[in-house]
Amino acid sequence: MDRNTLIGLGLIGIILAVFTYVNQPSPEEIQAQQKKAQQELEQRRMLEQAQQEDDTPIALNIPENLVPKLDSTGIQVVDSLGRLVYTDTLVARDTILMSVAEEAVEQPMEITTASGDFKGEVITLENDKIFLEISTKGGGVVGAYLKEHQTYEDFMKNEAGTITPLQLFEDENSTNQLVFTLNGDEVQTGNKAFEIVQQKEDYIELRHVFDANKSVSFIYSILPENHHVNYSIKMNGFEGAVMPENVFLDWQTNLLKTERLLSEQRRTSTVFFKGINDSYDYLSEFSDDEYAPELDVEWVAFKQSYFSSIMMPENGFKKNGTQFTIKNYGEGHEKDSSHVKLYSAKMNLNINDTGNGVASMNWFFGPNDYYLLEQYGNQSEDIINLGWGLFRWVNIYAIQPIFTWLSSFGFNLGLAILLLTFIVKMALTPIQWKMYSSSAKMKILKPEIEELNKKYPNKEDGMKKQMEMMSMYRESGASPLSGCVPMLIQMPILFAVFRFFPSSFELRQKSFLWAEDLSSYDSIYDFGFNIPLYGDHISLFTLLMAGTTLVYTTMNSGNMQQPSQPGMPNMKIIMYIFPFMMIFFFNNFSSGLSYYYFISTLMSILTMVMIKRFFVDEEKLKAKMAARKASVQTKGGKTGKKSKFQERLEQMQKAQQEKLKGKK
Repeated sequence: MDRNTLIGLGLIGIILAVFTYVNQPSPEEIQAQQKKAQQELEQRRMLEQAQQEDDTPIALNIPENLVPKLDSTGIQVVDSLGRLVYTDTLVARDTILMSVAEEAVEQPMEITTASGDFKGEVITLENDKIFLEISTKGGGVVGAYLKEHQTYEDFMKNEAGTITPLQLFEDENSTNQLVFTLNGDEVQTGNKAFEIVQQKEDYIELRHVFDANKSVSFIYSILPENHHVNYSIKMNGFEGAVMPENVFLDWQTNLLKTERLLSEQRRTSTVFFKGINDSYDYLSEFSDDEYAPELDVEWVAFKQSYFSSIMMPENGFKKNGTQFTIKNYGEGHEKDSSHVKLYSAKMNLNINDTGNGVASMNWFFGPNDYYLLEQYGNQSEDIINLGWGLFRWVNIYAIQPIFTWLSSFGFNLGLAILLLTFIVKMALTPIQWKMYSSSAKMKILKPEIEELNKKYPNKEDGMKKQMEMMSMYRESGASPLSGCVPMLIQMPILFAVFRFFPSSFELRQKSFLWAEDLSSYDSIYDFGFNIPLYGDHISLFTLLMAGTTLVYTTMNSGNMQQPSQPGMPNMKIIMYIFPFMMIFFFNNFSSGLSYYYFISTLMSILTMVMIKRFFVDEEKLKAKMAARKASVQTKGGKTGKKSKFQERLEQMQKAQQEKLKGKK
């Protein structure tokens, strides 16, 4: 070892000695350390004694920003090592503060980060109609149940009188959060930890604190016998940092399958919304769609066939930045057989102030019942597909009131449909009488019409043939249009009920005869496989409807004229094909609708038979027409003032004759 090495080691030794002397604790510090060790030992003994007595962990000197994390029974959560778990309200994370089995020292361990991977505590709010699950992660509604209703699967497997509450959506597929920009970063409250500020049987207030001055609160309150919850959003301390027009409510959910046939449930499911001082509108029911409204929005509905979730803000949502989206699940998607669609709405909250502002709304969870939604006075009942224009008016002011009145007597709804059909057919009997009388006259004139067709086979004689045919109609008192007009009068009712019964919530899960659910198809045989364009079952009401339609068509086929011009379709063939098309078209439709059409057509057949047998004698009618024709001919063919159509037809005939003369 050389001299340089010895000098180096000596210097290191001197430095260590000086450092040890300078940093040695003073007598006061030694005394403080001994006192602290004694206190820690005493705390450990206290914790061990408390655990032996009731197994309840005790935390000491807990900072104000940490609140105990409780389980569903109200007891503080302890991890697998026996350590107490607290929630830090300043950051979105859980903290393990101390152990009851080891030294009572603070041992922070981050369970989650601001990315929102932690699982919040779920608290509940309910009345006799709805049951809501609200999570402290994000402070939003993560589950909604309807106590008086159930899915088709539960309906079929549950015993009579028992109900498994219907779930509209679930935690993993639901988001309702605030979105805004703070200090250049986008803030989403859906990944923040909210603390329970106040909780009562009918009231819950949750709050997330960003710092000492800034916080966001979600308040839920509920009243008995209501299908909605009063939902308020409060922002405090954000004045100058967040502009009110830049605060959005982001609402997304996947509604669950609730009905028998998911394809039919999806057919009428989409996002509905209504502009302030405007009519309702909706996204496509068949394909993916999105839309940015041009007006402020009065309400937004996530609708499926029989149930909806609707947000009805007190002051509306601002149009700026608001956008609605609907997406379908492709074949093979994991949710293709369990969920309806993906609904999304990003809405400008229209909060008045971010310093101390509140935005309030009614949040509806319930059935698409016309009279229930009508009570809100905001036209949210328009989401029920009762048709458009005249057809909707027929349903609202005629079909629906009568059906509701009949249902109020406690009848089986199959009998109520039967009585409704009888009332409608009785009201239309005079029209059907007129139709039959007209068809009988046309049947009597059929031989003469065929003679005219033989007399004028050429196309250039069409005007002359038409004139003689009009004279024949005028002389006999018959008119080919007299049968069409009554049919046109019946068409609005025919199409109105096509919309009414599949949309009628009253029919849901109501049985009749072999039909288990009048809102869905009835099946007397399941194939076990799907037939394209038909289905996987046989609907008996559809077969009966098609059969009676075929009989009715056959009874009227004698009055149908063959096409007089080449290339014209043969209406008789088309009318015979129609009943067979109905078998494919209606097989998956509501059995209540097929049942109504079956009863209606059957009553039409019976009415026609009764009119023919007791009220309209074709022989007497034939004699009456002959007498009228003879009387007209006696008067020189004058039957009174000609109609404008007849005058115009004669003028056209004269012009055609003059044109032919000019050519010759």
